[in-house]
Amino acid sequence: MEEYAETHGAPPSYFVLTMGCQMNERDSETIAGLLSGMGYAPAASKDEADFIAVNTCSVRENADKRFFGLLGQIKKLREARPGLVVAVCGCMMQQRHIVDEIGARHPWVDIVFGTHNIHGLPRLAMGAVLGKARAVEVWDEGGDIVEGLPARRGSPFKAYVNVMYGCDNFCSYCIVPYTRGRERSRGAGEVLKEAKALARDGVKEIMLLGQNVNSYRGALSAAGGVADFPELLLMLEEVGGLERLRFMTSHPKDLSDRLIDAFRRRKTLCNAIHLPVQSGSTRVLGLMNRGYTKEGYLGLLEKLRDASPGIAVTTDFITGFPGETEEDFRETMDLAERARFDSAFTFLYSPRRGTPAAEYEDRVPAGDKHRRFSELVGLLNAISAEKNAARLGRVERALVEGPAKTGQGIMSGRTDSGRLVNFAAPEGLAGAMRDIRITEAKTFSLFGELLPMEGGSAGEGRAAAGPCEVPDRGGREGRRREGRPADGP
Repeated sequence: MEEYAETHGAPPSYFVLTMGCQMNERDSETIAGLLSGMGYAPAASKDEADFIAVNTCSVRENADKRFFGLLGQIKKLREARPGLVVAVCGCMMQQRHIVDEIGARHPWVDIVFGTHNIHGLPRLAMGAVLGKARAVEVWDEGGDIVEGLPARRGSPFKAYVNVMYGCDNFCSYCIVPYTRGRERSRGAGEVLKEAKALARDGVKEIMLLGQNVNSYRGALSAAGGVADFPELLLMLEEVGGLERLRFMTSHPKDLSDRLIDAFRRRKTLCNAIHLPVQSGSTRVLGLMNRGYTKEGYLGLLEKLRDASPGIAVTTDFITGFPGETEEDFRETMDLAERARFDSAFTFLYSPRRGTPAAEYEDRVPAGDKHRRFSELVGLLNAISAEKNAARLGRVERALVEGPAKTGQGIMSGRTDSGRLVNFAAPEGLAGAMRDIRITEAKTFSLFGELLPMEGGSAGEGRAAAGPCEVPDRGGREGRRREGRPADGP
């Protein structure tokens, strides 16, 4: 790297493209940290980089198509700059047929690695840089969790923190247990140590990540003892300097009364939860191997709203699952109407090779699948718009994230319950917690006016509701995110 810098007058640069969920986003922060530690500097775009890493997602079929389309673009860059090093990694690489296809159709890719051996990137990268030797190294199992890896964070005041990896649920449509492996929890002390360090560095909001945080079981110490997720939340709520705590994602079958009670007693825990339902039909939920019923799910919502009035509940739906009848879909519409979600991510079912559902023969016709999708989205959006309209005139406490995409002089932030709000303010306000009076409501966002600090803080109020959407960290230097906003149970 030093020789390169002397020859070119600057260090070599990298660019990481991220497809998929927050777990991938967090992995990309580690990849960026490892490359930075090797002497690479972040590039403004892939067109300018000397090292490109593509962190892939395998949850949806469209992600596969986007990935191979992206490889076609990168191949042109490689042909123009033969010294460019290209690495592909992430969930797609845990599928043998994908790795085989890359070898057959894209032999110019230098490095292939999976979700379990990110820490080995420096060794693989040096081999590619020094000898241009192609390296394919994908582990089938995760093994022990490697702590202390560097990270180049996407924000100075918001951070992702993994609490566990993998999933043991084996929902019939989901590829995650096969690409991320079985559940492995980080020690509670390690999570707490990372949170304290982030708070000392000025981070105000932490999002705890896991495929199913409700199954967290982390060692308390080397001497023994295990903490569950409610216990971990209690420990993290005592971290000085930390103002907000979120988590994603919760599986309904493991949502305990103790975790629900954590919202009742919350200090920094945000008043929002992402609780994927996937279908409103108990019969389809059985085919999906979800482990709960429609009425059981609605009962959980009732408990949550009793414990913390105004809690924002967001969810995921899949339409057109194999065997879904019109009656099943009507059950889904009924659940959506009764649940009154603050927002929802809705997807057309797509078969994933290697999952049980991919072998189901009772496929829903494409026309019916798309019609149901449109009808469900219409209902969910109408409910979101109605809930937004109820915010007019209220004062919301927002963490200012940065310039909005709506125009110059406009900043954006997120409320306690996760709703996006735009308002006129100077750019220097990023990272501050400020009160905003809501003056306009749209389906997916709010607009408001910044209140002067001298006026006192009316606060958002514990009854605030709004969609806990995934943070959009636009303008990230050296990285770009693609794909769906959330993957979870």
